[in-house]
Amino acid sequence: MTPTPPAAVMILAAGAGTRMRSATPKVLHRIAGRSLVAHALAAAAELDPGRTVVVVRHEREAVASHIADVAPHALIADQDAVPGTGSAVRCGLSTLDATTVAAAVAAGAIGDRAVLDNQVQGSVVVTSGDVPLVDGALLGALVAAHEEQGNAVTVLTAEVPDATGYGRIVRGTDGAVLRIVEHKDAPAEVRAIREINAGIYVFDAAGLRDALAHLTTDNAQGELYLTDVLALAREAGGRVGALVAPDASAVEGVNDRVQLAAAGGALNRRIVEGWMRAGVTVVDPATTWIDADVELEADATVLPGTQLHGATYVAAGATVGPDTTLTDVEVGEGATVTRVHGSLAKIGPGATVGPFTYLRPGTVLGKKGKIGAFVETKNATIGAHSKVPHLSYVGDAIVGEHSNVGAGSIFVNYDGVTKSSSHVGDHVRIGSDNTLIAPVEIGDGAYTGAGAIIRHDVPAGALALNAVSQQVVEGWVERRRPGTPSAAAARAAQDADDSRGLSSGAQEERAAAAADHKGEA
Repeated sequence: MTPTPPAAVMILAAGAGTRMRSATPKVLHRIAGRSLVAHALAAAAELDPGRTVVVVRHEREAVASHIADVAPHALIADQDAVPGTGSAVRCGLSTLDATTVAAAVAAGAIGDRAVLDNQVQGSVVVTSGDVPLVDGALLGALVAAHEEQGNAVTVLTAEVPDATGYGRIVRGTDGAVLRIVEHKDAPAEVRAIREINAGIYVFDAAGLRDALAHLTTDNAQGELYLTDVLALAREAGGRVGALVAPDASAVEGVNDRVQLAAAGGALNRRIVEGWMRAGVTVVDPATTWIDADVELEADATVLPGTQLHGATYVAAGATVGPDTTLTDVEVGEGATVTRVHGSLAKIGPGATVGPFTYLRPGTVLGKKGKIGAFVETKNATIGAHSKVPHLSYVGDAIVGEHSNVGAGSIFVNYDGVTKSSSHVGDHVRIGSDNTLIAPVEIGDGAYTGAGAIIRHDVPAGALALNAVSQQVVEGWVERRRPGTPSAAAARAAQDADDSRGLSSGAQEERAAAAADHKGEA
């Protein structure tokens, strides 16, 4: 059964989360590339609710600002000073009602009756901002159960081996829920119950509104308990039902760093398994981490020790890893990415990158291009079939198609004040150990010599070099570095040559070289 979209989803995110021992609000801690509250918002969005509201209090501005970034449509409700989940839901419902009424007024509805009629009607889902393993499918099943059973309230529950600290579900002989008793208020026979409250509900809005008005703080913690709404709903003649979660671990909340890591691991296993079932090869799931927003095509391969973060996309036939970390990187069909650290980069179809390569933001590698070992790129476009094979830095540059950048070449893009760019044309051959001083342009088909320092533009088809003739100074080491191991090795080699006897031509060459450099400093 496909459930009817609820009128609203309310996410409770007001708690201080003191057990996290963190300056960061608990609901802003991240797993699988999203904050905890962002996971809750994503699950809520799968229900297609009429409205979504998040109740906040602790570090209100930081939490509200983050919610505005990840879910601009969500409403923000501020919890008042009254403690307890009942208070939080009352504040959230008030915000929903006010927003709904304001929309009705804007549409032309007037009068007291119109105000009442235009408060939130229908189902309201209440969930938490710290249960990242609760997804839209589980919330949808809860809403479906609520509709099928005709309940006033439906609560999500779980059966656990040790229920210490949790509210217990007390059922009647017909299986309906009679009430929820918090652990601190529970007698021994109730504490023996293993079915616990997961803290996630579907309420009929009208019944919820009425019950919230009758809550009291007459309990062990002096709070307004949302759980008391269930008994009040029964007293008003409504039915209270429950849905037992198929996997109890999915409803566990995050309260400290240990639970955060456990939830992160569980969510990653779920994500990795989902991609494998969708046709992606993951060689070692235990060492593979994939964020929730990553996209992989069938027949992509992920090798051990790989982390895929953010909005990374890997096309069919591509192989990523081993030992690779990509954040917001697009990998084209059939590409190979080996031992690479990259972010905000694009790798074309059939291209190869790595090993030990650093792709910084703005890197674009064309079809069947290559960025090889110990190469760093930044804000660089490298055209189709072009190669930067090894030991180079390419920053603020455009390299055309079918060009090659020799080993050890550096694009010098910063003069201490201004960053400038360089442009290398098509079918260019940059010699090894070149230094290109930006801004400079090398025309199509041009060559540069090994060791060249390119300070000026090179015309198409030209050869640029600035080498000097090689000089050989015979006997320099023995004269200038006497007593060193190098001098001893040189003397031994000379003695060996003398003992073998040099050809007359070699003797003449050596004598001429010595004469040329007589008196060398």
